[in-house]
Order: sequence, then structure tokens, then C-alpha cells
Amino acid sequence: MENYGIMKVALIQTTLEWEDPKANRTLLETRIKALEKDSKLAILPEMFTSGFTMNPEVVAETMEGETVIWMRNMASERELAITGSVVITENGKYYNRLLFVHPDGEVEYYDKRHTFTLAGEDEVYDAGNKRLLVEYMGWKICPMVCYDLRFPVWSRNTSEYDLIVYVANWPLPRIAAWDTLLKARAIENMSYCVGLNRIGEDVNGHKYPGHSAAYDVLGNRLAFSDRDETLYTLLDRSEIAHNRNKFRFLDDRDQFVLSES
Repeated sequence: MENYGIMKVALIQTTLEWEDPKANRTLLETRIKALEKDSKLAILPEMFTSGFTMNPEVVAETMEGETVIWMRNMASERELAITGSVVITENGKYYNRLLFVHPDGEVEYYDKRHTFTLAGEDEVYDAGNKRLLVEYMGWKICPMVCYDLRFPVWSRNTSEYDLIVYVANWPLPRIAAWDTLLKARAIENMSYCVGLNRIGEDVNGHKYPGHSAAYDVLGNRLAFSDRDETLYTLLDRSEIAHNRNKFRFLDDRDQFVLSES
């Protein structure tokens, strides 16, 4: 009988072809098909079909488009969940939308809450206003996108999630913040925290060093890479329960309500 308390997560840390969804799907399909067979969740970068583009009209798709169909096919074929963000157009607006695709084809999504004003993302993409809590294999997973990492209140563990995931295009000059904040989000929320960053250089000259990583509820680093590779980490829900019951830090958190408007 399969142990649903254990989950192997695959972090596909890769370069991306600029504004070329077909080429990126082809590249990522090869990587997904090569995953270790007991992988249960594959994580792809932010805007994995295009790179972090401020030209959404060039690459935007609908929820019935080729990338969503491709993700559903890949999830079904490999019998795992796949998550990552893409540019989606809906009702005349553009969203940096994280998709979480289950093996049975169910699609859940989260629109990036904190659009990156330094790059002008707020001027071309509409921000989301609701968190997503995914239930998968007995796990409660809270997926986020890149800049969301800087805002601990939005990531606050008020829903007893087991795993928080960040997908990103996080550049080299600020990589120390990425490393530090991933660890902090794990510690303060007593949750596994997994961050998947891309690698390589885009056409704007921005360099991405990877540094994809996983941390346990006490902030111990379980996995790390700064190379173009797929990184694996094995997560165990029993460790969450053990440490939360032992230390009970979440019981002492400040009680307040966050408006999602």
C-alpha cells in the first residue's frame, strides 16, 4: 500500500527559451518524462513557457489553450501532479497564473498576488486576491509565485498547510534574499518550504542562478542546487506532526484576519 505520508518532489531547474511556448514545452516534456518514477509532484519555474516577459500579448494563452492541455496530458501520463506559472488571458486581462494540475486532469490555479513593480509587472498583469490551498495525496499545499516570497503575512500559515511552494524567476543580484526568505518561511510557518527558481540568462541580460531548495519545518536544508538539473527532495508528513506537537510554536502566533481584497 502506498504511503501517502511520504512525497517525492521533483524541482525542474532549467533554462527557458525566450517567449517560445512550444520550445519550452518540448524542453520540459523531456525533463518530465525523465523523472524518477516515484516522483509525485513536479515543479516548473514561473512563466515556464516564456521567461519573465512584460509582453503578455505575445505568449498569452487561455485556460483551454495548448499549455493547459499539455500539462494535463503530462500529469496523466506520468501519474503525478505538475505545477508552475504561465501567462493567461481572461476577460481582456493578463495574469501571471500558477496552475496546479492533478494526475486525474483537475486544474486548480492561483493568480500571483504581488506583481513585481520594479519590473513593471503591475502595469501589464492583474494581481490575484485569493490564496489557493491544494489538497493532494493527503497533503495541504499552498502555492505561491516569486515576489510573494517577500511578504510573510500573505504566506502566513493560518490554514494548517503542510507545504508552501514558490516558483520563480529570481535574479542573481538578489539571490541572498531568496535563500534567506525560503528558510524563514519554513521556520515561521512550521511547514516544509520548497522554492524552484530558473537558471540561465534571458534576453534582457538578467542572470538566474537557480538556488532551488527545500527546507523542513525547523529550517534545515534538505536539498539545494545551482546547476541546470532536476533536484529531488523527499518530504514526510509525520515529521511535521512530530515537530508541531513537540514545539507548538503555531499555537502562539498572533491572531488577526488578513483581508484578501
